[in-house]
Amino acid sequence: MPDTTNPYIIDTGAGTGIALEGLLPLLPIGARIDAVDISEDMVELGRVKYPSVSWHVGSAESFLEQATGAHLVVAAQAYQWMDRPRYLRAAKACLAPFGVLAILQNNRDFASSPFLDAYESLLEEMSPNYSRHYRFFDIAEELREVFAEVHTERAPWTRRMVGTDFLKMARSSTQVQRAVEAHGISFTQRLEELIQAHQSNQEVLIPYMSELFIAGDSPLPASLMGSE
Repeated sequence: MPDTTNPYIIDTGAGTGIALEGLLPLLPIGARIDAVDISEDMVELGRVKYPSVSWHVGSAESFLEQATGAHLVVAAQAYQWMDRPRYLRAAKACLAPFGVLAILQNNRDFASSPFLDAYESLLEEMSPNYSRHYRFFDIAEELREVFAEVHTERAPWTRRMVGTDFLKMARSSTQVQRAVEAHGISFTQRLEELIQAHQSNQEVLIPYMSELFIAGDSPLPASLMGSE
């Protein structure tokens, strides 16, 4: 993002503002921030959490198509839900000189975890139309088709969770809710049995891979270029 005392940031697919929690403390007082999400309920919650942010209900693509002069456009855990070609065109067009697009995602690393592999298999069996590969596309390559400069960073990490906390987190998932709607208590029982089979000292380990993609049409800062 260019060095300016009044940056303009757009958080697309913002949800309730999870990305803003980490971003806001890093911004100068003069920053202007728009957050957009298609869910009216999430936007209402976001307004309560972050009243200094301007919140909007609607699609990210439509909002970006009317925006101008953005120094940073962010999509955190949301890019896979976009009309991606349209989204990238709109993001590129709305950026200020030296502005950048940042795409962030955390993926459960099921390939390195028998527990997560079994969890994904259960979802694929019982959650209608679900596939663990729904985010398996080349984000960097898609960005290179639109932007001159693309930088990628990846970082593995592991979260330790009490089994009952994982169950609560899972129940908030859209895919788990669809499985419950389709199969009722039989899905819940199998999920509880799976957690019990894989927990140690009432805890399960959840390995993740975090990825950050930064794209723009101007040379990116040298500090970013130590990775891929």
